[in-house]
Amino acid sequence: MTLSSRLLQAWQRRGPLAALLWPVSQLYAALMGLRRLAYRSGIKRSERLPVPVLVVGNVVVGGAGKTPTVIALLRHLRAQGWTPGVISRGYGREGDGCRVIGPDSSSREAGDEPLLIARATGAPLAVGRHRAEAGRLLLARHPELDILVCDDGMQHWALARDLTVVVFDERGCGNGWLLPAGLLREPWPARAWGDGDAGELLVLRTTRPGVELSPLPAAQTGGQVHLARRELAAEAIDAQGRRRPLSDFALAGAGPVGALAGIAQPQRFFEMLRARGLELAQTLELPDHADGAALLAALQEAPATAQSATQSAAPSSTQPAQSPGLRWLCTEKDAVKLFPLLAGQPGLELWAVPLEQEPAPEFWHQLDLALKRVRERLSFAHGRQTA
Repeated sequence: MTLSSRLLQAWQRRGPLAALLWPVSQLYAALMGLRRLAYRSGIKRSERLPVPVLVVGNVVVGGAGKTPTVIALLRHLRAQGWTPGVISRGYGREGDGCRVIGPDSSSREAGDEPLLIARATGAPLAVGRHRAEAGRLLLARHPELDILVCDDGMQHWALARDLTVVVFDERGCGNGWLLPAGLLREPWPARAWGDGDAGELLVLRTTRPGVELSPLPAAQTGGQVHLARRELAAEAIDAQGRRRPLSDFALAGAGPVGALAGIAQPQRFFEMLRARGLELAQTLELPDHADGAALLAALQEAPATAQSATQSAAPSSTQPAQSPGLRWLCTEKDAVKLFPLLAGQPGLELWAVPLEQEPAPEFWHQLDLALKRVRERLSFAHGRQTA
């Protein structure tokens, strides 16, 4: 188990480790308060872009379901007649400058999550540390865009927003403490920051079949929390685009199966595979956003055993080569980095298992109403300026 996995477990309760880190969390809270004061007083300002901005983010660390939410939102927006683009920091990529990326970009250029979004949706996408600058670049390249979805922008207060979707998973707020003593990046309930009217804040909570939800404090007046069901797709996909039923990997006599995950919560991926009837001979757990070289090295140096074993991230050069008959399953996020490296690995069989997430119909209804109010508000403001 990686250090990050241990921390995620500790952040679910107010145990000895969390209590030890609590004084540091108070320093973090003080810094957050100073930053909040700077925006409230006008020392720092949020920049507003010429099109509506829909921010998708979270106030907790560690794989709440933000990227699948962005993908679902983009598909819904298109179905409703919008022409959306995406802006993202592009965590894990090389450099901090702004650039427009596409489905043919590399993970080094784009970051793993933006590249996954671009390939899943085909939406125009720009990455940059400064999201407003990335937005201006994307709008200059794609003037047809009429709305921008900001990926992981909850704490990026430098960008004004018109609507915010905050994503939680079954962990809720954990022990309710701020980092590094708890899951929270900022106190919850939180406000949607932005210059002037930051718009409404919708709360989406991802769920898995059979997993109990931890309590979540009321988010806003009325405390409405919308649910989204997340589960593994029925088919796995390989580097050539071939599809295979996931159930095939659970058949008797199908041979041993291993699973690799370089995400915030690798154990969750392994649990979801087991819930679909798969027996995992080996599991490899790597840090979130691990690069392709590290992922490939872990696969190449995995022990040649068909017996059940769980490995942590760092592979050792003394380990024997992998079992020839072992087939590997990974997440789509890992696949965008691994698939391009498989050309010189003829003995390595790797399949990606997509994650499907579908919010309840009531969420889409509330989102469409909120977007309608955004459009009306911006049209009214524009009319006043031109009168």
